Amino acid sequence: MNNYESYKFNVVSDVRTVLSQANCQPILFIGSGFSKRYADAPNWDQLLKKLAELCPNVERPYGYYKQTVADLIDIGSVFAEKFQDWAWGDGRSYFPENYFQGKRAANSFIKYAVTKILRNLGEEYEAKLHKDLEREIRLLKSIRPHAVITTNYDTILENIFPNYEVIIGQKILRKPFLSIGEIFKIHGCVTDPDSLVLTREDYNEFNDDKKYLSAKLLTYFAEHPILFIGYSAQDPNIKNVLYDLSRMFRPALELSPNIYVVEWADSIQPDATPPRERVLLVGENTEVRIKSISASDFQWIYEAFGANGALEKVDLKTLRSLMARTVNLIRSDIPTRNINVNYTTLEQAVQSSENFGNLLGVTLLDGPSNINAQFPYTGTMLGQKLGYKDFNGLNQLLNLLKRQTGVDVKEFDNIYHFKLKTGAAEKSFTRKYSDATFLLLQALKNGEAVELPKSVIDAYNDLL
Repeated sequence: MNNYESYKFNVVSDVRTVLSQANCQPILFIGSGFSKRYADAPNWDQLLKKLAELCPNVERPYGYYKQTVADLIDIGSVFAEKFQDWAWGDGRSYFPENYFQGKRAANSFIKYAVTKILRNLGEEYEAKLHKDLEREIRLLKSIRPHAVITTNYDTILENIFPNYEVIIGQKILRKPFLSIGEIFKIHGCVTDPDSLVLTREDYNEFNDDKKYLSAKLLTYFAEHPILFIGYSAQDPNIKNVLYDLSRMFRPALELSPNIYVVEWADSIQPDATPPRERVLLVGENTEVRIKSISASDFQWIYEAFGANGALEKVDLKTLRSLMARTVNLIRSDIPTRNINVNYTTLEQAVQSSENFGNLLGVTLLDGPSNINAQFPYTGTMLGQKLGYKDFNGLNQLLNLLKRQTGVDVKEFDNIYHFKLKTGAAEKSFTRKYSDATFLLLQALKNGEAVELPKSVIDAYNDLL
């Protein structure tokens, strides 16, 4: 095992330990590098350059403004004035007519232009993915994060996580509680141009409200593993979040064990051992230590963070409704005596997880229920799901998998296969397969190179 492979093994082991100890799903914090990687979207600097090329009232080349204006955010403010002048002159036809009626902010015109540039990224990103990135996206979905927080404007995440509820801008502050399966677009979204945090004035307003936003997200960052994707460790968005957290939680330079930042590297040599921690200056006399993961290929990272797979069969819409109704019951209905409460029943129910689950109509998974939930497919069912008439096509793929990886997953119980005994006879059993098997074999069927987790390979080798 070379140095970098050893580094990856240690990172994966650490991630799985943290996930196991947290006993909950990760939170993803997504930045502009994510959209750049998967949709060739412009970063902040490139977006400003596109805006300069679009507006004739930006008289000088973009480089002039980078040279004379201290901060990219301030360039946004300068360009906002240029777009307003252009809109009320020769550029009027570029903008909707209602932008010239009633009271609208002066920076509305540049925000509309941004939405025109980015609007179709969400629908078009899949066409720009090559096969390695397609597999990354599949593994990213398998993380099934508790929530996603992003500073991006585009709608790529909505397409990756279609069952998640989107909460834009300051609407998060008006939400009475935080639920599950939500995408928080804290800097706005192209579906609501006026929500974009784009100019210096927007950022000042955002920073004024940030303490309330930080308080809202406090529980998330305290209890869940956090993975930053698409940011550099020096990104001001990361520093702002970590500064708030450092004041609330940890003494100076104490490692935050649940916070990771993925740092992209163009290429990594086999003998390289990247640092696994970063010390960041996040504010005046304030430094924090977080965990760092360096990679050019993110597949192994997403696979590690998807190890829990706890939301495999969860109907997020129903779960959000259940949580919302429960919160309203506790915060409003019971205290205001709007309903009759049988406290004896409640007291008995909360004595155990099983009783409380039954009260809510939830059955805990154990024994056969757990097996059927984790391995929902028979061979015939999985073969049909893969596009074959019966299990013969499935067997061909499993044999191909064995030739490529040296592992026969049907020989033992693992995350892909479980042999369920169905009678007294020795040969009376049914083979059951998981959703992970479907994703693996679908990739194999599409001609992609696949790898098995080290734990599965080691378990198979122990049989030999």
